Parts: sequence; C-alpha cells; structure tokens
Amino acid sequence: MAKYDKADLERRMKGAVESLRHDLGGLRTGRANTALLEPITVEVYGSHMPLNQVATVSAPEPRLLSVQVWDKSNIGPVEKAIRSAGLGLNPINDGNNIRLPIPDLTEERRKELAKLAHSYAEKARVAIRNVRRDGMDALKTDENKKEISEDDRKRGEAEVQKLTDDMIKEADAVAAHKEQEILGK
Repeated sequence: MAKYDKADLERRMKGAVESLRHDLGGLRTGRANTALLEPITVEVYGSHMPLNQVATVSAPEPRLLSVQVWDKSNIGPVEKAIRSAGLGLNPINDGNNIRLPIPDLTEERRKELAKLAHSYAEKARVAIRNVRRDGMDALKTDENKKEISEDDRKRGEAEVQKLTDDMIKEADAVAAHKEQEILGK
C-alpha cells in the first residue's frame, strides 16, 4: 500500500464532488442548460460521435436550446438522436438549426429528478468514504512499518476525518441546491 498522502486523498475526494456536479448538471430543471445534451451521441459518418463534436449547442433563451449542426446533411441524425435520448424534448427542425423548447416539468417528474439527484449525492458520499478508508489504511500501514508514530497516525486520522466531513458537507450542499432548483423552491 502506498504511503499516506493527504494531497492525493483531497484530490480524489474533490474529484468525487466534481463528478457529482457534472452528473447533476445533466438533470433537467425546467431551464435551458447546454449540459442537458452532453450525454447524447449521434450516428454520423458511420460511427457514434458526441453531439458537441457535430454541432454547437447554445441556450439563447431561458426555456430554449438551439443546436446548430455544422454539416447540414447531419441534421436528420442529430434530430433523431435527440428524440430517442429519452429527455422528453421535442426538436423543431427549421432546415438550418434545431430548436428545443424546454417544457414545464410535471410535479411527478420533478420528484423523480429530485430522487435521482439524491442518489447521485449518495454515490458521491460513498466514493468519498472509500477514499477515507484508503487514507486510514495507509496510515495504519505506515505505523506498522514503523515509519510514523501512533500519535502521528492519530493526527493523520483526525485530518482524514475532517477532510471527509468537509467533502461530504460540500457534496450534500451541492445536491440540496440542485434538489431545490428541481422542485422549484
């Protein structure tokens, strides 16, 4: 096992929180957000490509996304990919661009999205705790190898626990903010 490295633990925990932010960014809140279309892949030129590699996505209005396809021959496949993505969006093709009006969310859909946000947050908390466990194991290993004293190990464990608590608090705050946004409060 590697030696205890506080900077590495912190980097990995922050990575879990950033991953949570990214996952939550893809959840629909009734407002136009270009991150909503990030997971979509389009079948063009005989392969699957991310939407952002064949078109420019923008949010010109709070309740409208605009997709400007670079190669006009790909408008059909892009429109088909958006329809089949299961986002509940109805693309409007005007020949040059694809407009995506963002419909209001039903109360039931809002609750589903809030639950999903909650599960993403739980996944992030588990990832953070796994990093904490790695840090605690590294400290015990270092103590057993006589590289650090018992007092150093205890100090290190307190540091790791504080870092864990701070990161979980941050993940919870990010998720709570998103849940409020989804539920429209």
